[in-house]
Amino acid sequence: MAVPTLIAAILLIVVGVTGYANQDPAKASPTALIPAFLGGALAICGLLAFKAGLRKHAMHAAAVLALLGGLGAPYPIIKRLAKGSEVRFSEPAVISATLSTLICFALLALCVNSFIQAGKARRAAGFGSNR
Repeated sequence: MAVPTLIAAILLIVVGVTGYANQDPAKASPTALIPAFLGGALAICGLLAFKAGLRKHAMHAAAVLALLGGLGAPYPIIKRLAKGSEVRFSEPAVISATLSTLICFALLALCVNSFIQAGKARRAAGFGSNR
């Protein structure tokens, strides 16, 4: 799961930097870089996962970050809807929010599947409790 985590991290960094670069300069906000910062944290988790002793902890941290990112990324869209504003999918903030949400939830789904498969393999090998 280290490689998919690194791929998601790179995608989030690209989304964040692109979203920041495509903003209206008069309204430029560093919050557009939030996906890039999340991608940086996921990259650290992905790199740590290459060490066997840290893999489990790094991947659980990556799953938590993906969950938080997936829940927090749609905030610009929710904010516009709450204000009664029109949500235009051509705006950089909306595009960034949508892509970040999809990337985070895709990574989370991969992590959960990996955890389930690891648990099944551990039980099949005779480790842990049998349910």
